[in-house]
Amino acid sequence: MQALTENERRVQQAQRLLSGGEPGRAERLLRGLLRDAPDDIEAQYTLAVSQRHQHQWDAALATLSAIVRSRPQFGRAHQECGYNHIARRDFANAKDAFERATGFDPALTNSWKCLAKLYRDAGDEERLAAVREHVAFLDGLPAELVAVISYMSEDRLREAEALCKQFLRTHKTHVEGMRLLAEIATRNNVYDDAEFLLESCVEFEPGHRNARIQYVNLLLRVQKFARAYEHAQILFDTFRDDTPIVLSLYASACSGVGRNDAAIASYGELMEKHPENHVFPVSLAHIHKANGDFDAAVGLYRKAYGLKPDHGDAWWSLANTKSYRFTDEELSRMAAAEADPATGETDRIQLCFALGKAHEDLGAHEQAFACYARGNALKQPTVHHSPRYLQVRVDSQIEVCTPELFAARSGAGFAAPDPIFIVGLPRAGSTLLEQILSSHSQVDGTMELHNILNLAKRLRGRGVEGEGDDEGQPRYPKILEELEHSYFRRFGEQFIDDTRAYRGSAPYFIDKMPNNFFHIGLIRLILPNAKVIDARRHPMACCFSGFKQLFGEGQEFSYGLREIGNYYRQYVKLMDHWDRVLPGFILRVQYEEVVGDLEAHVRRLLEFCGLPYEQACVDYYKTRRTIRTPSAQQVRQPIYTSGLEQWRNFEPWLGPLKDALGPEVLARYPIGD
Repeated sequence: MQALTENERRVQQAQRLLSGGEPGRAERLLRGLLRDAPDDIEAQYTLAVSQRHQHQWDAALATLSAIVRSRPQFGRAHQECGYNHIARRDFANAKDAFERATGFDPALTNSWKCLAKLYRDAGDEERLAAVREHVAFLDGLPAELVAVISYMSEDRLREAEALCKQFLRTHKTHVEGMRLLAEIATRNNVYDDAEFLLESCVEFEPGHRNARIQYVNLLLRVQKFARAYEHAQILFDTFRDDTPIVLSLYASACSGVGRNDAAIASYGELMEKHPENHVFPVSLAHIHKANGDFDAAVGLYRKAYGLKPDHGDAWWSLANTKSYRFTDEELSRMAAAEADPATGETDRIQLCFALGKAHEDLGAHEQAFACYARGNALKQPTVHHSPRYLQVRVDSQIEVCTPELFAARSGAGFAAPDPIFIVGLPRAGSTLLEQILSSHSQVDGTMELHNILNLAKRLRGRGVEGEGDDEGQPRYPKILEELEHSYFRRFGEQFIDDTRAYRGSAPYFIDKMPNNFFHIGLIRLILPNAKVIDARRHPMACCFSGFKQLFGEGQEFSYGLREIGNYYRQYVKLMDHWDRVLPGFILRVQYEEVVGDLEAHVRRLLEFCGLPYEQACVDYYKTRRTIRTPSAQQVRQPIYTSGLEQWRNFEPWLGPLKDALGPEVLARYPIGD
């Protein structure tokens, strides 16, 4: 056991004084400690407890306010706020504090019990029932698993995982323990482990509602929509009227497999039953937006921010239509919500990006950049992009995927010609190319499929991305040199089988996952007859457009100008390698050239894909289909040139991006004067 630090020892001493009924002595001890270590959170928290024990409620709340400013997700601090509000008979603020406490730390049984009393007194039977259910759940959990939940709430995932695994060694099929371990794996992005654990849970206890809910949530997250729909249907049939989350998951799964009418009906029912809920209108709006019903989507986004004025997702979703223009009143409301200290971190980030778009539309570029920069600065600590791991990934592909490897594996893959991969960076014009090609009678558009990325993860194994063996070589792509020939054909067949759920009846289909550019070697080995199109856009335009974009998930390199510039440079380096070792396998399409001469490049695209010319591909904006990317509204309009050099309005602040890209990359892609 690790020895306690001197500060930890003094905090424990203060806690013993509190337990012994001596809060004054505890306070004096803690103030001495905080003179030496003013940022010690546990000392501050224990000081607040000692102040409450002395009935110094205002002083305690001031101490706690300082704590939650620096650690807003510290559940125990919010619980302590609730106790002080109760003492002051401020029941409304007490309820809010306990709700925050349980939101951040679901293991805080006392907060749940306080909420139960507050809900009972207020006559809120629906919430009271949910709280009683959770209290019963916690009371039935082994103490070790309650501790695991607390560790997870404080993001102490390593300790949570160790304790959970220790518990499961002696309780191998304990479903709640397996669910917690799956949640830890999910937070660590080890989705295969989480999926295996949750699949086991629903096999062991098919009637366990929460295990299946967690399983469907995970399947939706990794875009395994067909399986998510299968299990969501089981939930829907079994627990139809039990809880709104079941119908909400069913609606999400229906949307994932393209059953949009069922999804729209389900969200409509949820909104009718829960008119105060601000999340359901946004979810329904996303479907209308993907279907091209812009007015319906806008109306629902507005409804959502009307229900919750600081609901960042509603404001950002309006901005993310790319064509919506905020009113002066909306701009003022967004600015007020973003400046409000009570606004949550996620909402604040979304509001910053929405404000950036609003100011940019007004031509206030300095204000717009300040908002984009603030949003990115707030977002960056929550992501886990590593330039070092990026370098390892690119270099290992270049080292392993040589002409010799492809010659040795010639004929090993599955010869299906069906897939057309569109790769590149986000915001590089891939949605436009997809819309052009999917307007062809022989091509189905799908979405950004995760199948190739998931295969790469399986080949990489369970280590941290970028980590290698004892000699520094990552398991993937090195394993491509070691696998038996038969595996490549099986992988190709599995890709075709697994993606059928997203296709129609056309002989060809598009996978527009941009990050597949890392795995073009793998694609060539398993699907040698596939087509790969590299959507390329000028680096300054592409990178700054990415910097302005708040992505739903992934693209973690995009929240810093230096980071995104370095990523673009590494992307160009790797694409140059693929061109050298796989000549003719990739068609590069420059966005600016497509805008300059649409028909010529449509003909070039179709010729590369072996497709006859169809005028519908030039008239792509007339094609009605579901489009799930931020560019959905833009590609439903004829092509325009106004966006080509928008980045120049922000050039005075883009020095770090230019430096990261470097003169060699910039010189290859001149634009304008």
